[in-house]
Amino acid sequence: MHRRTSAFNIVSVVLGLVFLYVPIAILVIYSFNDSKLVAVWGGWSLRWYRALLDDSAILQAAWVSVRIAFMTACLATMLGTLAALALVRMGRFRGRLPFSAMVYAPMVMPEVIIGLALLLLFVAIDIERGMITTTLAHTTLTMCFVTVIVQSRLLAFDWSLEEAAMDLGCPPFRAFLTVTLPLILPAVLAGFMLAFTLSLDDLVIASFTTGPGATTLPIRIYSEVRLGVKPEINAISTLMIAFVAIVVVAASLLTKRYAATERGEARREPS
Repeated sequence: MHRRTSAFNIVSVVLGLVFLYVPIAILVIYSFNDSKLVAVWGGWSLRWYRALLDDSAILQAAWVSVRIAFMTACLATMLGTLAALALVRMGRFRGRLPFSAMVYAPMVMPEVIIGLALLLLFVAIDIERGMITTTLAHTTLTMCFVTVIVQSRLLAFDWSLEEAAMDLGCPPFRAFLTVTLPLILPAVLAGFMLAFTLSLDDLVIASFTTGPGATTLPIRIYSEVRLGVKPEINAISTLMIAFVAIVVVAASLLTKRYAATERGEARREPS
């Protein structure tokens, strides 16, 4: 039985999409504005993209953010996948409750508290604040999201496939790499992309843990917006939106291609 789509549902969806994407569309359009005043339209132009090439400070901040986000995503994906494996495969082990609480705490804890706590930790152990401390802080924040995504996939995983590989003489680690990891790879990639995006977007935690020479793009934009929005900010924001969109689309296509390949191989296998 098909549910009838009501006018209320359609209007709700349209209003939700407008609320989410109209501000982004306006930002993208005004990044091509020829006027020096960001709120006054002066015609189409690439003027501020050319000016952006001469703004070394904001370009450096963007490059720092991308590097931190990539390192964060790699660390968070590895640690989050291992945590998900421990929670699913080891069952109700001793210390599971505090372990789960520590893994999931950053999801519900205010970022201000996380940033302040990590700042006090780095000061106490005398680590100079910079890219390393920001990466570690972002890994702490994003690892729990990777754990949730990968754990949801592992809960539906058929562990007899891995056991069959080990029965045929495959070592446990190799069985994980050749059997388990390829099957949960879409969830791992989704966790990687989410960690990358959250790190790229973070302002609060980075403001506590960053140092000289490691200013991220959100911090740079926030510091400049307080003095007034420059047209170059619209341009760099549009470029970052395009970059994230391209990465997400590429990851989605890669996942779909991998899933299609797996289905094709399964159909070719003899019954």
